[in-house]
Amino acid sequence: MVTASVNIIPEGPIPELVALAVLAERLGYGRCWVYDEGLATRDVYVTLAAIAAATDRLRLGTGITNPYTRHPATTAAATVSLDEMSGGRAFLGIGAGGSLTLDPLGLQRPSPLGSVRDVITACRSLFAGEAVTMAGTGFTLRKARLGFPARANLEIWLAGRGPRMLALGGEIADGVMLDFIHKPALGDYIAKVHSGTRPGAPAARICYSTMIITSDEAMEQTKPHMTYRIVDSPADVKDALGITEDDVARIRNAMSGGLQAAAEFVRDEWVLPFVISGTESDCAAELAT
Repeated sequence: MVTASVNIIPEGPIPELVALAVLAERLGYGRCWVYDEGLATRDVYVTLAAIAAATDRLRLGTGITNPYTRHPATTAAATVSLDEMSGGRAFLGIGAGGSLTLDPLGLQRPSPLGSVRDVITACRSLFAGEAVTMAGTGFTLRKARLGFPARANLEIWLAGRGPRMLALGGEIADGVMLDFIHKPALGDYIAKVHSGTRPGAPAARICYSTMIITSDEAMEQTKPHMTYRIVDSPADVKDALGITEDDVARIRNAMSGGLQAAAEFVRDEWVLPFVISGTESDCAAELAT
């Protein structure tokens, strides 16, 4: 069964973001993801709490947080608090983080695969009410336990692009978000997720996330959000699009002046393979497939 979700980038005032989520719920959307982009956007958990207070049915979660800007135990506590506030509607979305979030903080991504695996392991144990002692990748827990009840089956979703990260999602996550994936390779990405599924285990669910472009204005609004995605794209995707190291360097350097400045170096033909575009009828037809 295919259900619709809204993925909110919290770059506008929180009341406007809440209004968007309320509209999505009214239209029958089932899930609301909120980006965690550090200093570039409003705080993800404040935004989610505001949305939780204004909605009744939407499932709510990070889309996506990372292992580096918060201790995993803090992430677990925030997620369980959101779950309590929303009446059991929260989920956790986790990935390795990207340049937009981590570069301004001077944070590297040591062992992203191990970091994401260890965060998921720690959070599952904390959700189960266990006292957790572990030396994770980049963090430590010593008999750490949540001081309030949690749902042991609280969903964890993983986002990634590399083959090993996608397989990890198929192995240990409840679902995998494929965010702004190069569409010609979408089938390959899904196959990589399923390659990690353990024998006899249910296959991870898939959430495909992108933007819909129906006008020149929408294209220009999308380009700032393609800047960091182009920078972070795998080499084979850049090669397929003819994006050179010089192109990436120009975008990365311009990002210090803001995403809008960097968007000047993003070409339409680089955006189109990542999005759903055309007339409203064209977009509806593509979504139906």
